[in-house]
Amino acid sequence: MRGAGPRIDDQNVQYGHHSRSNIGFIMIKRVLPYEGLLHEVVEHNGVLYIGGIVPEDTSLDMAGQANDVLGQLAQLLKTLGSDLANVLQVTIYMTDLKEKAEFNAAWKAHFPEAHLPARAAIGAADLGPGVKLEMTVIAARP
Repeated sequence: MRGAGPRIDDQNVQYGHHSRSNIGFIMIKRVLPYEGLLHEVVEHNGVLYIGGIVPEDTSLDMAGQANDVLGQLAQLLKTLGSDLANVLQVTIYMTDLKEKAEFNAAWKAHFPEAHLPARAAIGAADLGPGVKLEMTVIAARP
């Protein structure tokens, strides 16, 4: 969910369906640099596939950016009728894997041990100016 835009809530979410498949998509109404290239969220059989979420405030350190991204994810899931307990898998792209300890501290505050999803962290050379991490997420929608 790259780029600045309004916070995600019920007012700026629109649901759609591809006419030739069983795949739904969720459009979030805001101006983004990649408009026309992808959907931020795709749903198939009750599973949400959420594209890259980056921090809104890139001046923060790793822990701050992690809290920012995880907060955006929690808000998005709430708007879509799910929550962090329904997250199945997360891929985290980090510009510096040496900052994993700072990321993990924020992670533990958002995901209690009883609801830990599968997870992978991957080093990435460049995620954009000041961006330390980007997350893609797969979550169930009960």
